[in-house]
Amino acid sequence: MAGRVLADDPAFEAATYRKVAMRLVPLLFLGYFVAILDRVNVGFAKLQMASDLELGDAVYGFGAGIFFIGYFFFELPSNLILARVGARRWIARIMITWGAISAGFMFLGHLRWGPLAGAFGLSDAEFSFYLLRFILGLAEAGFFPGVILYLTFWFPAARRAHVVALFLVAIPLASALGAPVSGAILQFFDGTSGMRGWQWLFLLEGIPSVLVGLIVLARLPDRPADARWLSGQERALVEGRLAEDEARKADHGQRHALREVFTDWRIWALALADFLRAIINNALNFWMPTLVQEIGIDKGDYFRVGLVTAIPWSLAAIAMVLCARHSDRTGERRWHATGALLVSMVGLLMLAFAQGAPLVTVTALTMIAAGAMAWLAVFWTLPTAFLSGAAAAGGIAWINALSQLGGYVGPDMLGRIRESNNGNGADAFLLMALAALVAAWLTWLLAGARKKQTV
Repeated sequence: MAGRVLADDPAFEAATYRKVAMRLVPLLFLGYFVAILDRVNVGFAKLQMASDLELGDAVYGFGAGIFFIGYFFFELPSNLILARVGARRWIARIMITWGAISAGFMFLGHLRWGPLAGAFGLSDAEFSFYLLRFILGLAEAGFFPGVILYLTFWFPAARRAHVVALFLVAIPLASALGAPVSGAILQFFDGTSGMRGWQWLFLLEGIPSVLVGLIVLARLPDRPADARWLSGQERALVEGRLAEDEARKADHGQRHALREVFTDWRIWALALADFLRAIINNALNFWMPTLVQEIGIDKGDYFRVGLVTAIPWSLAAIAMVLCARHSDRTGERRWHATGALLVSMVGLLMLAFAQGAPLVTVTALTMIAAGAMAWLAVFWTLPTAFLSGAAAAGGIAWINALSQLGGYVGPDMLGRIRESNNGNGADAFLLMALAALVAAWLTWLLAGARKKQTV
């Protein structure tokens, strides 16, 4: 009876979920922070590495994007393995391997492939760049959808957008905080012990991933039943709310079995929307240091490039949390998500016509980043509202896997358009604005369908 009273006590429930969030989210956030840092630090390395290894814009764009091809191939299997062996061991495995591979990029200029690289018409450096980026994608695959799935083991749908946002804020913060750090490493470590700044960048930013992976292995519980820091009443509350959440999913056209993932139109529409968002986000991730440098910053002042690059991502982090928190408080998803993407679309149109004007360019980059990040936090409440069991593991991974192909398209498209237009990427930004508009329309339809099903 006492347990029942406590479960119906809003103060007890709020305190329980605050405790769960404080135990889990900082560690997951830290993991994603170093993941994003390792994934996108190549954007800063390019400022120095491209000339050292003779990598043109098209080569860089393809290499940045091929990461997501490896990610795509292994993401669904990775999430299914996580559901079988547990989040603790699998997330730790992912982090340790990707950290080691990321550090290995410091040897890009020293790997020799002989006739193998020549058979593809590539230099040793180009072949090494493509191969390591592809393998890095294989290693990291499953981390993000694995965490999204993991959060469904702890938080009901009504509380999930805010928690997901606190986790996803690692994306803009890794770029915001990592940008000046990466710039400083490039500038001030260059020549130390006979190594270039970009080599130090990969080494120093790869090691933390391995260390965090070891912490995850030691500290992350797989499910509420494994959390020794929860009391019996707290554990009963968390598990009870999740059971209620599962029961409500029956009204949403619930999917349990993995095979149902591939026959539900909502999964494919959600994947398309996130694919279009990923085109924009990843072009921004990998090219922003270059775009910022081109507003007139001295070629060797990498630290200043990092400081300016931090501005859009810092404001995006704030926008992301505020949007998700307000969406959870009001229960409204449709306008929050759709409006966020329309902000990105306006920013892309501004960027297409900015012509290197500093204030317009930084404002446009901020709008693009803030809109895409705010949308992402709200977006992940949509599939988890009607998926459970094996369908949740497979569906989340399949949506994210298909969307990651947008991570290949965005950087590669911008690189090819820039190279064919003497460094001008306006046509690419116009295409991305169209992508944002279509994704906003899909979001409007999907969130509307979800709303009708909940009535």
